[in-house]
Amino acid sequence: MPNSCPLNFERVDSNVSRVSALFVASLVTLYLLSSNIYILIFLLLDFIIKLFINKKLSPIVMLSYSIKVMFRMKDKFSDGGAKRLAGMFGLLFVFLLIVTHFLNVWIGSLAVASIFLLCSLLDVFFDYCIGCKIYFIIKRIYPNFMIK
Repeated sequence: MPNSCPLNFERVDSNVSRVSALFVASLVTLYLLSSNIYILIFLLLDFIIKLFINKKLSPIVMLSYSIKVMFRMKDKFSDGGAKRLAGMFGLLFVFLLIVTHFLNVWIGSLAVASIFLLCSLLDVFFDYCIGCKIYFIIKRIYPNFMIK
């Protein structure tokens, strides 16, 4: 099963998701530098809006679309289910960062943030989405995974 086929029949612009990943990586880095929990709370709310309410209402997605238009980036569509699973992983990472922050486990925060940054920056710079790769492996094993 090739990675380009629409497995959940929803297509998303991967250029917008890459710009979003850049903003997320920047905010996680800013959190690491400042230890400001409000950055993580903003990210948590943004992921919740994006995944469970309406992704067009997400502040990061709105800003990413604006950047895409401003720089006249072309559309590049990919499978929406894969990007949704990657977003769920992002939500999990942000939740873990919040937990490690409140437990004052700096090494844990650093470990979670490092993995999160690696995943985000691979998507930003190399268009390599680890969450998407995991999605395609799961779809081969369990074809009905994440079908609406």
